[in-house]
Amino acid sequence: MEAFYQFFNDNIFLIYLLIFTIILGFEVISKVPTVLHTPLMSGSNAISGIVIIGAILLIRQAASDDYFSLSLGLIAIIFGMINVMGGFVVTDRMLEMFKKKKKKK
Repeated sequence: MEAFYQFFNDNIFLIYLLIFTIILGFEVISKVPTVLHTPLMSGSNAISGIVIIGAILLIRQAASDDYFSLSLGLIAIIFGMINVMGGFVVTDRMLEMFKKKKKKK
């Protein structure tokens, strides 16, 4: 438990920054009109791709006994892949709306 308090005290600024960015991100996303949602999803896919690459690099550079870094990298890869796949599904559904429907004979 002492190690947790030491980690918390050493990284207090980064923890506050993380909390601030979560709140700010939620506020920004909640104000986006539905018309802009799909174009922003494409940008989100690009950011998630960068997160996935960063997570892979984190895992490659982590020591084999550094379970915190390995777990953090795995979680980042999983969440990034969920976001990328969701973005592709949403984009595919959007593009499906613009295809001409075949007329029944």
